[in-house]
Amino acid sequence: MTAAIRMLAYGVSADFMDEYIRIGETTAIKSLKKFVKAVVSIFYEEYLRSLNNNDIARLLAVGQHCGFPGMLGSIDCMHWKWKNCPSKWKGQYIGHTCDPTIILEIVASYDLWIWHAFFGLPRSHNDINVLKQSSVFSELAKGCAPSVSYSINGNDYSMGYYLAGGIYPSWATFVKTIPAP
Repeated sequence: MTAAIRMLAYGVSADFMDEYIRIGETTAIKSLKKFVKAVVSIFYEEYLRSLNNNDIARLLAVGQHCGFPGMLGSIDCMHWKWKNCPSKWKGQYIGHTCDPTIILEIVASYDLWIWHAFFGLPRSHNDINVLKQSSVFSELAKGCAPSVSYSINGNDYSMGYYLAGGIYPSWATFVKTIPAP
């Protein structure tokens, strides 16, 4: 466990564990795999899954009550500084800052349940590049969006939307924040 947590927390390689806790590289990798499998088996059902029909109904009911009919959550990306990025990869992960970063795209609900998380791939230096690779929106592009029905100002809609920042494209699935309310 110590090897697995240290590798995840500090981004160190498995062979570093030999110097730190006197455990071989293959044993450290095996420990990491077992740790990840345990986390997934324990937390998958509640935290590591996509929306189901009950979740959609709950999100829509709360959104309706708060004046946001059809809202499925808020989407945004954040840059995480990658302190231990390998030197040979740094050029792929440096964007608008001088430090390598990994972009995390999330969709969160009103109660801060993060029901979608996607780490951007190399060279995805902004939200739009991450969006092009995101599973949530590749499903939307295929027409596999959750079934949602709501009406605003007499107009009927059949696809839910996400609250988003101004950088996101003008798609029907994004409602952007007001820049100067």
